[in-house]
Amino acid sequence: QVQLVESGGDLVQPGGSLSLSCAASGFTLGQSPIGWFRQAPGKEREGVSCISTSDRVYLADPVKGRFTIFRDNAKNTVYLQMARLKLEDTATYYCGRGTYCSDYTLQGQDTWSRGTQVTVSS
Repeated sequence: QVQLVESGGDLVQPGGSLSLSCAASGFTLGQSPIGWFRQAPGKEREGVSCISTSDRVYLADPVKGRFTIFRDNAKNTVYLQMARLKLEDTATYYCGRGTYCSDYTLQGQDTWSRGTQVTVSS
């Protein structure tokens, strides 16, 4: 069964850090582009970052310099490391498998994780 399971969401203070994990089962994660998305209350889901099969990485402007995406093929896992978190980073974060990265937005998604909540609050 093809599945993405993510973890790492938490409550963190502004300026803090978190690392989200997206673990794949049922397929080899390194053979697919993987993207991170987020959805804040009352807003549409938006792309945050994407990593291609050649490990080319893309980041949305609001998170450049603060977020990092990388994969560990041995663990079949993609990570989103988040630093210097801001209030506006509060959202439910999802990872997805797709067909290609259109800059920081994954396209052709066929598999989604269930989402993990990241809350930035003092």
